[in-house]
Amino acid sequence: MNKKLKGMLMFVLISFMLVAVGCANQSSETSTETNSDGEASTSGNGNGNEQLVIGMAFQDMNNPYFITMHEAFEEAVESIGARGIVTDARHDVSKQTNDIDDMIQQGIDILLINPADSDGIETAVLAAKEAGVIVVAVDAQASGPIDSFVGSRNYDAGFLAGEKMAEDLGGNGKVAILDGIPVVPILERVEGFKDAIAKHPGIEIVDTQNGRQDRSVAMDVTENMLQSQPDLDAIFSVNDGGALGSLGAIEASGRDVALYSVDGHPEVIDAILAGGPFKATTAQFPRDQVRIGLGMGLAKYWGAEVVPTEVPIDVELQTIENAEGFSW
Repeated sequence: MNKKLKGMLMFVLISFMLVAVGCANQSSETSTETNSDGEASTSGNGNGNEQLVIGMAFQDMNNPYFITMHEAFEEAVESIGARGIVTDARHDVSKQTNDIDDMIQQGIDILLINPADSDGIETAVLAAKEAGVIVVAVDAQASGPIDSFVGSRNYDAGFLAGEKMAEDLGGNGKVAILDGIPVVPILERVEGFKDAIAKHPGIEIVDTQNGRQDRSVAMDVTENMLQSQPDLDAIFSVNDGGALGSLGAIEASGRDVALYSVDGHPEVIDAILAGGPFKATTAQFPRDQVRIGLGMGLAKYWGAEVVPTEVPIDVELQTIENAEGFSW
C-alpha cells in the first residue's frame, strides 16, 4: 500500500472516531425496512435522539459488485448508529434523480452516489447541495458540485488488461471491445485499453459494440461479433458482468478467443483459474471505495475544512498465476 493511500485510510479512521464520539449516547441497534419500490432503509431504535441520515444511490444492484458495496455500506452505517437509505436506479438516470429527490425529502445529511449517468445526474447533485447535503461520488464520477470522489484507477484497469492481452497475443492479432454505459469509469477503461494496444502495431481493434455491462445483452452482442469477425483473437470487456455473457458465447461457439475484463467478480476468478478462454481481470476493491467514500462524507459533516476532492483506489490484475484466494 502506498503512503498516499495509507494517509487516506488514517484520515477515514479519524473521521469515524469523531462520529463514534458524537454518537456515544445513541443506541447502535438498527432495523431494516423495505419500501414498496424494493428499496432498503436502515433505521435506529426510534429513541427520539437526532440521528445522522446517510443515503446511497446505486446505479444498479443486480450485480455482485454493487451488492458487495451495499453490504459494506450497511456495515458502516450500523457501526456508527446512523440511519441508512439505499436506492436502486436500475441503470435509469431519471429514476435515480427521483430517488435522490425522495432521499432529500427524508432529510439525508450525506449522500453517496454511484451515478447511472455521470452527466445526467448533475441535476440531482445540484438539488442535494442546495438542500445542504454533503455529496460524495463512489465508483463513478458525477458532474456537479460534489464534495469528493472515491473510485478505482479505471484508466490503469483498462491499461493493465490491454498489456496482458498484448503479451498473450505476442503483439499480433485482431481484437474487439465490449463497451458499456457512458459513465466516466467505463470511458477511462476503454481509453487505457486502447493506449496499451496502441503500443503494439501488430494488434488491430476490429470491432467495438455495447454490451451495456449486462450478461444477457453481452452474450447476444458477442455472438454477433464472433459471426462478423471470423479471425477474432481476443475481446476486452469493460466489466466482468458483461464478460461472463461473452464467455458463454465463446464457449458455445467453440472458438479460440481469449477474454479480458475489469472487476474481480467471483465467477470470473473461478473461470480464470479453470484455464479456459478467460485470461485476466483487473480487480477493483468495492468495499474500500464505500468505506473511504463514507469517511470523506463524515469528515466533511463533522467540520473538516479540507477534504480531498478525489481519492483514487489502486487496482490489481488477476491471472491464473495469482488469482487463487482473491475475493472482494
